[in-house]
Amino acid sequence: MSGHSKWSTIKRKKGANDAKRGQLFTRLAREIAISAREGGSDPDSNFTLRLAIDKARSNNMPKDNIERAIKRGSGEGKDGDILEQITYEGYAPHGVALVIETVTDNRNRTVADLRHLLNRAGGNLGEGGSVAWQFTRTAYFAFPGEGHNTDKIFELAVEAGADDVSFDEEFIEITGAVDTFKSISDALAAAKIQPEAAGLRMMPNQEMTLGPSETVQVMKVIESLEDLDDVQNVSANLAISDEALAQLEAA
Repeated sequence: MSGHSKWSTIKRKKGANDAKRGQLFTRLAREIAISAREGGSDPDSNFTLRLAIDKARSNNMPKDNIERAIKRGSGEGKDGDILEQITYEGYAPHGVALVIETVTDNRNRTVADLRHLLNRAGGNLGEGGSVAWQFTRTAYFAFPGEGHNTDKIFELAVEAGADDVSFDEEFIEITGAVDTFKSISDALAAAKIQPEAAGLRMMPNQEMTLGPSETVQVMKVIESLEDLDDVQNVSANLAISDEALAQLEAA
């Protein structure tokens, strides 16, 4: 999965303008609101909310925005819109399976936007259950490997219940069952490690390998999906090669 982490880093570097930051803040605010609605407004007792707030802070989201999002989710705010979490399934070009997680106040708008974008790109939106069987929901963490002792990280992760730890020259990735998410997160926090990415992800059971140009084509479709305001996360069963990453970074 290290190719996916490198891709995320490239996207952050290329998307550091005000428009992209505004979209990011909208997405983060919705994540905070949903977490507060489902588990309460106290981050000390609501671990998911605490994680969402930490993620927002790491992206320099203003404190006022965070507090408004918490109030919106807990029902204390003036915003009366009702947010829903809806997961869609479909295919990108070349048969790459997609799981698209959204938070929306208008499901008709969301599904119309997704269908239009995928159809235009040569993919399609599928029925519920059409591709989800190809993925497993997993606790996922990723952070730069520089400055970390790999043996200590491996021991920390395994003791916290992780199923797998992968290392390359740039990133360390830790995965585990959903119910290990809090224990792994707490272990990282105790070691003063701030993940660049942390959350419950739909991880492909088996990845599909395409040529570099086809891979880049699919990656651009995924980027377009992620740019939609209602989309929180897109998971794909696409293997991302170094050649494809180099092409995308140079684009």
